[in-house]
Amino acid sequence: MMASQGTPKDSFHCVAIIFFVLGLGTLLPWNFFITAIPYFQSRLIVGNCSADGENENGTVPGLEPFPGCTDDFNFSNWLALLSQLPLLLFTLLNSLLYQCIPDKVRVQGSLFGILFLFTLTATLVRVKMPPQSFFSITMASVWFINCFCAILQGSLFGQLGSFPQKFSTLFLSGQGMAGTFAAIAMVLSMASGVDAETSALSYFITPCFGTFVSIICYLVLPHQDFARHYLTKRHPEDPGYELETKAGLLPPEEGATAVPHSSQEEPLHMNNRKIFAPEQVEVKYSPKVMNGTKGEGLATPELSVVSVLRKIWQMALCIVLVFAVTLSVFPAITASVTSVSENKTWRKFFTPICCFLLFNVMDWLGRSATSYFLWPEKNLPMLHTMVGLRLLLIPLLLLCNIPQRSYLPVLFHQDAWFILFMVVFSLSNGYFVSLSMCLAPKQVEPHESELAGAIMTFFLALGLSCGAGLSFILKALL
Repeated sequence: MMASQGTPKDSFHCVAIIFFVLGLGTLLPWNFFITAIPYFQSRLIVGNCSADGENENGTVPGLEPFPGCTDDFNFSNWLALLSQLPLLLFTLLNSLLYQCIPDKVRVQGSLFGILFLFTLTATLVRVKMPPQSFFSITMASVWFINCFCAILQGSLFGQLGSFPQKFSTLFLSGQGMAGTFAAIAMVLSMASGVDAETSALSYFITPCFGTFVSIICYLVLPHQDFARHYLTKRHPEDPGYELETKAGLLPPEEGATAVPHSSQEEPLHMNNRKIFAPEQVEVKYSPKVMNGTKGEGLATPELSVVSVLRKIWQMALCIVLVFAVTLSVFPAITASVTSVSENKTWRKFFTPICCFLLFNVMDWLGRSATSYFLWPEKNLPMLHTMVGLRLLLIPLLLLCNIPQRSYLPVLFHQDAWFILFMVVFSLSNGYFVSLSMCLAPKQVEPHESELAGAIMTFFLALGLSCGAGLSFILKALL
């Protein structure tokens, strides 16, 4: 039996590095697109700009928008919405999708799809076209890239369910670093001293290279003895082993409830817990259909989405509210704030540094803080109050120095106010997201933790989509 064999060592931490890189690769597309909002807006501006994407002086759009030009396409709003809707859609459809398509096809197909679409985005840097055509092609790319990302993320989290907990942590750490990586790539491209077109091209080539490295890493993964040991547990060739250890994979009869298995049905394993051992829970025996014939009854615990949701609804509400607040203003509102400084260099780097780089670094620190303390762990009303107070950050950011506005005044002119608001905004986002995901499994029985993670994942996607939709309303209020 597999359990009696010794576990190979992860030589030179190769598998750990691979999962970190794969985590980085899953969120590179979203972060590289939102960080490049100034570039896209410069291709879509209509004030003082000709239809071929150049301004009156013939300057090629770069990584920062032209002053005096306005974006009539609401690019940042549509970017957020069309990035989050695929996540919500594929979270709902993942059970059907993951049962019909093998792991390797889902992961490799998604990575190659992302690579192709990012290559197309990089190619469009040198292709002049009317703003409407550019907008349509870019939005189509955003939609399909995020469809691939949703499939990729769910598939990799399913595979991580078979590995020790620390590999899930490394994967999540890689995801957390994706935003910082994109912001640094933006700053370096702008500081390189090359012309605007070359700067934008080099920026978009970076995620192409990152995705290619992710493909290589995934192809190398099955050749590592350590990885093969755990991956074999997900698809054992020995039928006796499967009957003994993978009872939850057998299809139940009508009226019976099967255990949700992390490798096939669970799109996101955010709670970082291993699948429960059958002896740890009370079980009901019911006949199962095996290979077309009735077999002996196998132990499967009864699980109910409704009963689990009743236990974690407060955490689910928190995660929806946190992400709804965050996506309602980031990046649609925050990327529109400009510096009042007369220093041209500072004005050029203000958005990449104070909006994107600052947000991602502070968000990562907030998520990391839950490794040391979980407050308020036992006082849920206090948690709800703290999460609710983040709503105050919406008007504060709306009243910062955003030039294009018709209704609201500017009350916070100085750059320091915006930086202060962004620090609180991003730190609280990372901390409360991580805290909610950590506390949710503590509200349920051990055998319900996997289902609780799946439910929290759905509400996470719901919060992102609600925030993206709300950003249109907030943009209209300016």
